[in-house]
Amino acid sequence: MKNYIRLFNEIDISDIPEVGGKNASLGEMYQNLTSKGVQVPDGFATTSEAYWLFLKEAHLKESIFREIEKLDKKDFSNLREVGSAIRASIANADFPQAIKSSLEKGYNALVKKYGSQISLAVRSSATAEDLPNASFAGQQETYLNVKGFDELIAASHKCYASLFTDRAIKYREDNHFDQTKVALSIGVQLMVRSDLACSGVNFTLDPDTGFDKVVLVTSTWGLGENIVQGSVNPDEYFVFKPSLKQGIQQPIISRKLGSKEKTMIYDSSGSGTVNLNTKIEKQGKFVLTDAEVIKLAQWSMIIEEHYGRPMDIEWAKDGATNELFIVQARPETVQSAKKDKLKISTYTLLEKAKEITRGMGLGNKISAGKARIIHSPLESDKLQAGEILITEKTDPDWDPILKKAAGIITDQGGRTSHAAIVAREVGAAAIVGTLNATKTIKDGQDITISCADGDRGVVYDGILKWDEKVVDIKSLKKPATQPMLILADPEQAFKLSFYPTAGVGLMRLEFVINNSIQIHPMALKHFHKLKDTSAKTLIEKLTHHYPDKANYFVHKLAEGIATIAAAFYPKDVIVRTSDFKSNEYANLIGGKEFEPLESNPMIGFRGASRYYHPKYQEAFELECKAMKMVREDMGFNNVKIMIPFCRTLKEVEKVIDLMADYGLKRGENGLQLYMMTEIPNNVILAEEFAHFFDGFSIGSNDLTQLTLGVDRDSELLSDIFDANDPGVKKMIAMVIASARKTNTKIGLCGQAPSDYPEFAQFLVEQGINSISFNPDALIDGIKNINMAEESQVSFGMAESSN
Repeated sequence: MKNYIRLFNEIDISDIPEVGGKNASLGEMYQNLTSKGVQVPDGFATTSEAYWLFLKEAHLKESIFREIEKLDKKDFSNLREVGSAIRASIANADFPQAIKSSLEKGYNALVKKYGSQISLAVRSSATAEDLPNASFAGQQETYLNVKGFDELIAASHKCYASLFTDRAIKYREDNHFDQTKVALSIGVQLMVRSDLACSGVNFTLDPDTGFDKVVLVTSTWGLGENIVQGSVNPDEYFVFKPSLKQGIQQPIISRKLGSKEKTMIYDSSGSGTVNLNTKIEKQGKFVLTDAEVIKLAQWSMIIEEHYGRPMDIEWAKDGATNELFIVQARPETVQSAKKDKLKISTYTLLEKAKEITRGMGLGNKISAGKARIIHSPLESDKLQAGEILITEKTDPDWDPILKKAAGIITDQGGRTSHAAIVAREVGAAAIVGTLNATKTIKDGQDITISCADGDRGVVYDGILKWDEKVVDIKSLKKPATQPMLILADPEQAFKLSFYPTAGVGLMRLEFVINNSIQIHPMALKHFHKLKDTSAKTLIEKLTHHYPDKANYFVHKLAEGIATIAAAFYPKDVIVRTSDFKSNEYANLIGGKEFEPLESNPMIGFRGASRYYHPKYQEAFELECKAMKMVREDMGFNNVKIMIPFCRTLKEVEKVIDLMADYGLKRGENGLQLYMMTEIPNNVILAEEFAHFFDGFSIGSNDLTQLTLGVDRDSELLSDIFDANDPGVKKMIAMVIASARKTNTKIGLCGQAPSDYPEFAQFLVEQGINSISFNPDALIDGIKNINMAEESQVSFGMAESSN
């Protein structure tokens, strides 16, 4: 009798036409990767020939194809009826004896090898699935915990019917596959007892952005169908591939605890599965150990290297043996299919309407939606996704709500206000300093905000039309002056890694501390002494999986830094140590017990002065531990450390000595230290400060503020606050000249070089090494640098000809 099965050790990837992509991949891995340590459960697969035999002997082929011909291929109005009819005809047909005999042969071989108590996973594998340009993942059915030969036959019969699920029929139509030429192979695989442990899905790139230097590992309790079906919010881990290859001690760059509300297990009453509520204590616990995450990431890289392309991989852990297994691998098709990894858009308003108010525009884009007036973060539930937030002003407590907004408008604040900074970080259009937005805009009103005309932002009545054009960054000439980014949000890093930059000129830690950590570091260091019981309860909730509360701060901060460092590796990432003001630190959970009340925090207890002071020194040690972890344990030697607001030479010595005590000694392991140049004294004594630092970064906002004596957040004085002021420019020219004299690298972080071509020209003429821009300003900034450099070359040629 003819054999209609193939054992996994007889199958490889060339057998897709015969056993489908899923089974061909399992056989390929079983044959070629088990010797490299990748564990794949044994099994076998029926051939496509068996499927055609089934249709022939049951006289189904013509009736199925007639039903397909009835399908409304425009609106799919009768999809349910067509699919149901086909599945019913397959379910009611007799299963051929020849196929039963072949299945019995394969089943007996597994019983002989692994014992009579085996349970099986019976999976459907379409013969056109998992091709490089399409994935049929989830279109057909899988049957778990199948026991005994009779259950195997029943599950196999159901697999054939599942070739015509409604979603599979529509998927094939959408992807232009001929319905009459797709067959089905049944994969029969030893069941991994993940019901007693856990399972998950890995991607060998970031599936949201296509960033390919990481492996994403996801995990949940119980069987993996919950993740595949999207029924749970799993744990997530990102593992950095270069660190993994180099054998770095800690290649895991981030962890996110998922809620994992459901756990799928075998039904104790017999075959099949049941989905139970996960116990609260297990919801709050990470599923995998670091060692297991690393092993799965290593296996994923081996699989990716074998196939030569990004992969989507399913894994399971056997709770009886504690062994990990790969149970499926298919090509990743979403990001891999994208030819352009980056699209940078420019916006033009196509119509005008009644102007409601105006202010300083940020984001270089246009947005529209319903206005939602909110006076406090406590009212955050009023704001729906896609609405425009209108408020008086914001502070770090607003960060979570700002991420939901399609646009931000404030009465108060200037170009460097909190709302402005966060709007740039989250990519939202924003207008700040309108003075009257909360009074002139009505709650629920349809509005359009346009920030497409330089620094002028206008709010219009109604939803207006606009045009968006994509800029091809490949056409941008690479300037000699290095363009870099100002970054704060690690979640933006992978997407921004495709931008044409020389790295990150300023990573601000405040966003990570405020959003990921949320807790004042001293409150973690002295958790048991806290007097605020409500803060203590909240801290316990956030840090329950950290017996040592201080480690929560260190690990979360390290992961935030590492994510950005990984995105731009091996390019420089210059990380500025925390520069909250005392009033902002006080807003962190537990912060009020550790912060002084200051009448002018902007020039108060901030920057370097905090680090050696008894009120913050222990917290600075935690920052240093995080930096050391990133550079040494995670291997990111591209991270450089920058100290802000260094008032005097004496305090610089104190901070540098303290950092050395904490394991961050300048020069060791290639560590470079930078100083924010933002105080007139930094300019006056630049040559002396250069003895302590490898580089300077001009903080144009604070330098402008302190040179002109203007509160940078004051909308009343916004006309005076100007980086183009001759005095400010003279300060900048002086410090660049000093840096060149001492051979110290120097850059500038600020908005002016992108807003004003003449300011970029001024910096280039002075000989600055780099300019750092917010992401939304980068393209204009690069264009302005190129114009400045071309102008300088033309001027030089003209001079030489004279």
